[in-house]
Amino acid sequence: MSPTPSLPRLKLIPPGWWVGAAWYAGMLLTFLVRVRLPGEYAPSVRAGVVFYRWDGLLTHLLATALAAGGCVLLERRPLKGLALVLGAAALATMPLSVGEIPLAQFLAADLALYFITAARSRRTGFAALLMALGTLAGFLAVRLLAGWDVGTSAELVVALTAVVAWLVGGSAYEARRHDERLAARTAQQAVVQERLRIAREMHDMIAHSMGIIALQAGAAARVVHTRPDAAREAMSAVETAGRETLSGLRRMLGALREDPGHEGAGREASPLRPAEGLADVERLARATTAAGVRVEVRWEGERRPLPPDMDLSAFRIIQESVTNVVRHATTSACQVSVVYGSEELTIEVADRGRGAGRTTEPGFGLLGMRERVALLHGRFEAAPRPEGGFRVTARLPIPSPAAGTAATAEEAGTPATAGEARATAGAGEAGAPAGADTATRSTP
Repeated sequence: MSPTPSLPRLKLIPPGWWVGAAWYAGMLLTFLVRVRLPGEYAPSVRAGVVFYRWDGLLTHLLATALAAGGCVLLERRPLKGLALVLGAAALATMPLSVGEIPLAQFLAADLALYFITAARSRRTGFAALLMALGTLAGFLAVRLLAGWDVGTSAELVVALTAVVAWLVGGSAYEARRHDERLAARTAQQAVVQERLRIAREMHDMIAHSMGIIALQAGAAARVVHTRPDAAREAMSAVETAGRETLSGLRRMLGALREDPGHEGAGREASPLRPAEGLADVERLARATTAAGVRVEVRWEGERRPLPPDMDLSAFRIIQESVTNVVRHATTSACQVSVVYGSEELTIEVADRGRGAGRTTEPGFGLLGMRERVALLHGRFEAAPRPEGGFRVTARLPIPSPAAGTAATAEEAGTPATAGEARATAGAGEAGAPAGADTATRSTP
């Protein structure tokens, strides 16, 4: 399926075809008003002396051929095409025995003037208007110099239609330019938002993995001589974390190089949106505990499925907060609380460490969390605790459709955990919560 919608069928018709149709419609009207139609006592306009003669008919044929040539040139050379259409209008007026170029003969010129003004630059459109008005004025001047009667009032009406066509075309030109500017601005904003999203994903994934690697490598360096088995186990964890981080980076770079218009490259299947969520919090806690910082996870409320973007953002907030504890808190433990309320999901990560000044340090962790919460129309707080340590709190409103999916989860065999359940993550001590799916994660 094409990523861009197709144009309406009427817009697929070239402007030259529309101008040609207007010319033939004007010619048909010219003949109809000069014959007695049903219900009339006499024709509306008396035919000229040469109107039905061979020379008059030949003039009409020559004017039609001239107009057809103008229709062909209208898109490639608009001013030359308009000149041919205006010449055809003046030529077709001669057999009519009238003192001005009638509106029926000038209808095609008005339409050509509109298309030129709407599609070309303002200078070209203004030049086309001067050509149209100049043709009308020149026709009247020639008749005056020849001593013939002129229909000045009727010609002013025709000139007014040309000005109206020019104004409408100018309005269409400005509307198109506005749409182009708006589309460019929207595309630029989309690029900026995508760059911010990629930056958040890379920061959340790599910062956590690098923190685990640093802890494990430091532990291995301290016990390499006294406890070689423990050092070997720590370095094995470093290897695993490094491989998983590289795998996540490869998927991310592959997504950046992927053709956006490629079929099947949808939002759900994007490697930039891994299947991670709150079900992976326990695994995150176990990996961090194994690295030396004990993570206690507490669940409250009736656990139920959440929208994918909220589920991923909630996990990323917990992951980044735990990473900050590992890097900055100088503590051996922290607590993670996930509260399922009736209208909002509350996440809290607290520690009793001695780290200070994290709200003012340069970095992108807290900024990325604030952006995630803001995109979900939630509230975010990050500040030192009065009793010591640091606390990160995020409150995410749960959309109403998600509140009704608990029954669906029960039918699918995913029991909800009611009340308060404590799970202390340790080395082989805590498993995944009951009913939580074990998803393969791209980062430890």
